[in-house]
Amino acid sequence: MEKREQLSKGPQKLIVAWAFQIDDDGELQPAFDPREMRSEEQAITAAAGYFGSYDGAIAWVRDAQPDIGEYGEARVIFQAGLVPDLE
Repeated sequence: MEKREQLSKGPQKLIVAWAFQIDDDGELQPAFDPREMRSEEQAITAAAGYFGSYDGAIAWVRDAQPDIGEYGEARVIFQAGLVPDLE
């Protein structure tokens, strides 16, 4: 029954904030691994704070069904400074 309940949940939201910095060779690199957030508001606040310390920051949301490995397209909810293309 637990398995059936998990399958019936449907898509969930994956909400992420991430920061980037320029390395010594002038290349844009992640400052750390992407950080999952509980809400869009938390992700925006976190990314805005990261931008104060790093060269760029982004927050995005996507529908996700991690149990079956399906992820929708990312929708950027905050972006500042230098960030790579999400594609």
